[in-house]
Amino acid sequence: MFGNWFKTSLLMAAIVALFGTVGMLLGGASGMLIALLLGGAMNLWAYWNSDKMVLKMYNAQEVDAASAPQYYNLVRDLAQRAGLPMPRVYVIQEAQPNAFATGRDPEHAAVAATTGILQLLTERELRGVMAHELAHVKHRDTLISTLSATVAGAISSIAQFGMLFGGGRERGVHPALGLLAMIVAPIAAMLIQFAISRSREYGADAGGAEICGDPAALAAALQKMERYAQGRPLETAEMHPETAQMMIINPLSGGGLKGLFSTHPATAERVSRLLAMVR
Repeated sequence: MFGNWFKTSLLMAAIVALFGTVGMLLGGASGMLIALLLGGAMNLWAYWNSDKMVLKMYNAQEVDAASAPQYYNLVRDLAQRAGLPMPRVYVIQEAQPNAFATGRDPEHAAVAATTGILQLLTERELRGVMAHELAHVKHRDTLISTLSATVAGAISSIAQFGMLFGGGRERGVHPALGLLAMIVAPIAAMLIQFAISRSREYGADAGGAEICGDPAALAAALQKMERYAQGRPLETAEMHPETAQMMIINPLSGGGLKGLFSTHPATAERVSRLLAMVR
């Protein structure tokens, strides 16, 4: 667990350092401030409202102990084990097996699961999946994602300012260096952001395994979901790929993006780490 947090901290430091370097190179202090304020305002609004937006986007329906007793009571038990307030619980009418957590803090959290995952998994496997989502809530991963998105967005804004206003030539920056920074910086920021997302998935796997006390159950669920998700596109995710990083497995059919350009770690590696916890 400590290793994942340490890695996330290093990645956050790297993206902030990249912002500082590119900002001074292309925008100067004033350009950096404008870009950071714009990115921060946009992401602050998203941080407070993204849960409502995403749940509405996926047409998620809230359930309770009367309408979905097994699922709801399972989440309630796990929340108590994790020492968390009871989140709102939702179901999404989609065949692809998947799930996500959202909300700006544990007091305003929600978890959602597709009908596909509720039908596919055993109760034991579903406990592993929902424990993973509650680990995201406990770790405040929405805040981490918002911070990384703010800085990455600010870097992209500075690069755009550079293209519009001369790429730092007024500060004596060589045109070739300015052009390289404008092209490379947004890509580098995106790669760091994806790496942060992958690191937080590993952290939620480990945290979820601790909450449910059964790492093998989550490992089995991940393997089963990846097999069944193939050929079952999640249309909302295809239309809004920015939401893909929220899911427990990559929901995109073109999800063939691997390695550096993936928001999710390889399932085989996740399973290997979980089974190592069993051993």
